[in-house]
Amino acid sequence: MGSLAKMSKKRYRGGILKLFNKKNIISLAVILAVYFIVQFFISNGSINDYIFTNVVLIGINIILALGLNLITGFTGQFSLGHAGFMSIGAYICAIVTAKLGLPFAIGIILAAISAAVIGFLIGLPTLRLKGDYLAIATLGFGEIIKNIFFNIDYVGGASGFNDIPFYTNWTWLYFSVVLTVVVVNNFIKSYAGRACIAIREDETAAEAMGVNTTNYKILAFVIGAFFAGIAGALYANYICLLKPDSFGFLKSIDILVIVVFGGMGSITGSIFGAIALTVISAFLQSFPELRMVIYSLILFFIMIYRPQGLMGTKEFSLGFLKKRGGLNAKAQDK
Repeated sequence: MGSLAKMSKKRYRGGILKLFNKKNIISLAVILAVYFIVQFFISNGSINDYIFTNVVLIGINIILALGLNLITGFTGQFSLGHAGFMSIGAYICAIVTAKLGLPFAIGIILAAISAAVIGFLIGLPTLRLKGDYLAIATLGFGEIIKNIFFNIDYVGGASGFNDIPFYTNWTWLYFSVVLTVVVVNNFIKSYAGRACIAIREDETAAEAMGVNTTNYKILAFVIGAFFAGIAGALYANYICLLKPDSFGFLKSIDILVIVVFGGMGSITGSIFGAIALTVISAFLQSFPELRMVIYSLILFFIMIYRPQGLMGTKEFSLGFLKKRGGLNAKAQDK
């Protein structure tokens, strides 16, 4: 018994040492530094409402893209109903905060859980499908959710849900994005994440190796839906007005475009893709009559000359920069 207690203590200490290693401490310091720097600029008025609105949209798009990338990029399941999970989160949080008068924290938690539960219920039958069949099934789910909200008078129906409290600020947005990145990154590095990648590479081979492909596909789907619910909650309590049309097929396509643009199977690719496309969209608002034409042309040429997206399946890091620098130096020597 004494030896077992000593072993458990050693494992506990080892876990603590791993948690508080140099890399994690530096990462935490950078995360907090970014938060306080941006908060300082917001407090002194250097970041106006227009810029902050785009910052909020970038944050929400990062959360949505990471959730969908987990389903589509890492697990290889083609989903076109991600906006449906976002709408569930948005309406649930709006009901909790506007109708029931509960705190925003409870609204976010219930929004995320509700979207995850619906993701499980939808994923259980649909994720047995593959390819185009799965895409059509998830597309149908998104349209069903949209039309349900169209016909519920309690949430405003077609006229929209008004008078939602304004709760989404920099703190809620930033730490929601950080939470999403940390959870998705750790999930991908876990056994379950490696199983999802194996499914993407060759589902038949993964099954032959004993991987329960259906369970892991559902797990990825539920986690993706969970974070879409958080994104919806942040959106609802920033825009303060919800309309079912905002969560239609085109919204799901917008999220998918970010994932493909950034790189399917890359966490940092989804982050860069969300930033780039949100900024491009903001600049093109000055040309409303040509906005969608120019936006489409930009995407068209990028997909021709960079079909794997900005990052492909790679991740941006200092090691990545050193590797690129080494390759460039070798090329110059030759």
